[in-house]
Amino acid sequence: MKRISAGRWVEIALLEVDGLNVSYGGIKALRGISFKVEEGEIVALIGANGAGKSTTLRTLSGLVRAHGGTVKFNGVVMNKVPPFRVVEMGISQVPEGRRVFTRLTVMENLEMGAYTRKDGGVKETVREIFKRFPRLEERKNQLAGTLSGGEQQMLAIGRALMSRPRLLLMDEPSMGLAPMLVNEIFSIIKEINRSGTTILLVEQNAKMALSVSRRLYVLETGEIVASGEASDLAGDELIRKAYLGMH
Repeated sequence: MKRISAGRWVEIALLEVDGLNVSYGGIKALRGISFKVEEGEIVALIGANGAGKSTTLRTLSGLVRAHGGTVKFNGVVMNKVPPFRVVEMGISQVPEGRRVFTRLTVMENLEMGAYTRKDGGVKETVREIFKRFPRLEERKNQLAGTLSGGEQQMLAIGRALMSRPRLLLMDEPSMGLAPMLVNEIFSIIKEINRSGTTILLVEQNAKMALSVSRRLYVLETGEIVASGEASDLAGDELIRKAYLGMH
């Protein structure tokens, strides 16, 4: 995206995170991390459990308050924006563990994803979701809690897409899924991106994250310890051994 600044056009990333600090009590979960996501990209955050990946996404969603640094989306500072406004402004999250509303039907879950929408296009969006996920249409009147793990992940993604986000935050979409379903979910991620949605992906399956991402950031105990083009990092011996499980 470009904007005029001091009489000239300047490039502005869709998402800019600068010096972000987050603490839980006396524990520093994020230590001054900085990164950006350009419109149209898939960018991945990888790292071990406890590295700060989910905290990063929860902060971007407005669920956790930063203690320092700034988050800008589309050039607007988002630090004090409440979660429902974050969704209205174009950021939606697929949470870790799916977290569908188990006692609501598939259709009701999708409708919940559109709660900030004020336009008349919700039914059309539902049709788009069903076209992308035919199994959800087959089970539209079924309680979400009775779906398989893979179907619940599809529902969580569909629910997030109901708000028509510009930026989709995805937290561990492959968690707990069989290998065949993991491949299917990552094919869906690529398709969503090709349709115009920018994606910030948190994923422990670093090989899969690498396969779909343009750029990669590596988090370790709340700090970014490596970053770069995914193709370049895939060739880095230290990254391969420490984070990708490749030798």
